[in-house]
Amino acid sequence: MIEVEKLSKTHERADGPAVHALREVSFRVEAGEFVAVRGASGSGKSSLLNILGCMDRPTQGSYRLNGQDVSAYSDRQLARIRSQKIGFVFQSFNLLARTTALENVEIPMVYLDGRVDRKKALAALERVRLRERANHYGSELSGGEQQRVALARALINDPLLILADEPTGNLDQTAGGEVMRILLDLWREGRTVVLITHDDAVAACARREILLRDGRLVSDRQVDSAKTLEDV
Repeated sequence: MIEVEKLSKTHERADGPAVHALREVSFRVEAGEFVAVRGASGSGKSSLLNILGCMDRPTQGSYRLNGQDVSAYSDRQLARIRSQKIGFVFQSFNLLARTTALENVEIPMVYLDGRVDRKKALAALERVRLRERANHYGSELSGGEQQRVALARALINDPLLILADEPTGNLDQTAGGEVMRILLDLWREGRTVVLITHDDAVAACARREILLRDGRLVSDRQVDSAKTLEDV
């Protein structure tokens, strides 16, 4: 599913020295894995996520997604890959405030081919147990409900890969646990999940942990699969 080889990312700055966000990072993620990426602030997690999500390109090295080398794809090609193959879940939810939960879920269909399937969007909301909130605006939803809408939106184009960036970071323990249960269900259904988190209990839900430090991969290990959501 994912193969990165000697991936490096350097951010040039006009007012100071260049920032080496990633330094020759190499790893593979097989289809159907649940992987947590961890590291302190400045370790390179966000830069890695942006590349894996086809929102940025590496300075050096290669990135293959589902067998395609997307490292040098054009902006148009990367946008197509994002629409077809990747579902995103962000810490800040990124819902449009003046649209309903249902309309937020429908947005990726608009960007993909312009055809909106309302029944499919309602089914996605039902999948995250929010069908009854379909016509509510973001301001009328709790944080946990907003994140579940974001999960429904991430699923609407049936991506094989889910990228989740601190999906429980703005939630209380109960709401965070609900979000993680949904992510675990999606993984058990066969989707690949890559999760960025600082939370020990959330990371323990994954089955593999990649640790970054100063832009380098310093650890790649299997996680004890006996751990469950009880501590989330």
